[in-house]
Amino acid sequence: MSETDSFIEEVTEEVRKDKLFGYFKKYGWIAVVIILGVVGATAYLEWQKSQRSAAAQMLGDRILAATDQDGAAAQAAALDVIGSEAGAAEVLILLRRAGALAASDDKDGALALLDQMATSDAAPIYRDLAALKALMIRGKDMDAAARGQALARLAQPGQTFRPLAMEQQAIMAIEGGENDKALGLLRDVFLDSQATDALRSRAQQMIVALGGEVPASPELQLGQ
Repeated sequence: MSETDSFIEEVTEEVRKDKLFGYFKKYGWIAVVIILGVVGATAYLEWQKSQRSAAAQMLGDRILAATDQDGAAAQAAALDVIGSEAGAAEVLILLRRAGALAASDDKDGALALLDQMATSDAAPIYRDLAALKALMIRGKDMDAAARGQALARLAQPGQTFRPLAMEQQAIMAIEGGENDKALGLLRDVFLDSQATDALRSRAQQMIVALGGEVPASPELQLGQ
């Protein structure tokens, strides 16, 4: 390479550097703003996350304190105070409060809450749970046809609370003297893969009490 070519390359490089420096002076603030924006957004998201975590912990502590109150009536009153401030968790507090009201013999208060939830815009799982709890509280005091229809809906295959609804159907059958029907339902509950151990144990006890035979080695019926 000649001295002339080398000189030209050096000059070209210097010009390139000058242009880059000029661009940086002119537009460098944009990169700085972007970097600061990313750092600020990350910090804000972390702050929001910590705030949500702290709020959830505080709400959990308040719920525990409410349920530690002496007596179901006091628990219901304490939960009532929390409910309106619970945001998305309000539906869970309402369910707890309904249970506390029922335990304190305030059947009408519990049913009012549950009926309201069952027809609200809450998630279907909460509406169904509220409806089932209301059916359990009303029991045989409810119109038999309406009770049977409501339980039949909740006991359909694929429903979240199918085993519990079937247990209630069995109880309804026993109340009506239909022991064979009750036994069939209880065996289905015992064999249902969705049934909890506690529910399966109750079904077994009722089968024995009705003089029925408990399946020796239940093959759980998946999807039922």
